[in-house]
Amino acid sequence: MPLTLRLADAAAIVPGRVLEGVFGLVGLVRPAAKPLHPSGRLLTAHLHRHGLGGADRTGVPWIDDPGESHAVARFSRAAGLPHVLPDVHGLALRVQDPAPGHEPADILMATTGLGAVTRFVLLPTRSPGARAYSTLLPYRTAGGPLLLAATADRRDSSRRLLAVATPRGDWRVFGHLVIDDDDTSGTGDVSISFDPVLHQLEGLAYDRWAVRLREGAYRAARRTRGARADGPGQPSARQEPIRTSRRRRSRGGRGRAR
Repeated sequence: MPLTLRLADAAAIVPGRVLEGVFGLVGLVRPAAKPLHPSGRLLTAHLHRHGLGGADRTGVPWIDDPGESHAVARFSRAAGLPHVLPDVHGLALRVQDPAPGHEPADILMATTGLGAVTRFVLLPTRSPGARAYSTLLPYRTAGGPLLLAATADRRDSSRRLLAVATPRGDWRVFGHLVIDDDDTSGTGDVSISFDPVLHQLEGLAYDRWAVRLREGAYRAARRTRGARADGPGQPSARQEPIRTSRRRRSRGGRGRAR
C-alpha cells in the first residue's frame, strides 16, 4: 500500500472512533433504532440511466452503461430537528436490481454543495429540495476516485438528476431518479437499515481510510438497532427485503420528507 494511503488509513482511525462515540452517545441520550436520521419517509423509486460515452466514461458499468433499476428511497433529517429548523437532509437509496444476478446495493447521500470544496461539506437546510445531495466521501474505482450526486432537475421538479464527478472535476449527468407516489413506510421504517459499506455497487468501493472513518459510526448504529456489530464487508449483515411497485410512471412524487 502506498505511503499516502497508509497515512490516510491511520489518520482516519481516531476520527472514526470519535464518530462511534458520538453515535453511541446520541443513542443513549435519545434511544431510537437509528441514532442519526431517526425517522424518515420511504418511497418507491426508479433509476433511469442513459450512461456516459467517450472520454466521460468512468470504467464503472453501472454509471457508464444505460439501464433501469427499481429502488427504495428514504428521505430523512439527520438530527431529527423540528421542520421549522434547518437540518442536514439525507437521501438513502436501495437499488434493488443494479445488474442481473447482483445483490441490492445501497447509496447514501446528504445535502452538500457541488463546488470543489463544498461537495465535501454537509449543509443544513429547511427544505429537502433546496440543495443537492452527494455521497460526500469519494468511492474508489479502477479509474480513480469518484463522487455521486443527486441534483434538482429544473425542467422537471418530479425527478432528480444523477451525476458523477472526480473530487475536483466537473459533474457529468448519467441518469435521473424518479420518486413514485407509492409510500412504503408501512413496511417499517426503523427495520430498514442502509449501509453503503456492506452493500456496494459493483465497481464502487471505499478506500480503507474511508471505511475506517465510517465503520465506527455504522458499528454504533448497528448496536443501537440490536444487530451484531460486524466490521464492514462481513457477509453476515442482513438486508431486509422491501417490496416495490413494478409500475412505470411518467411523473413521480417530489420525495419531500415530512
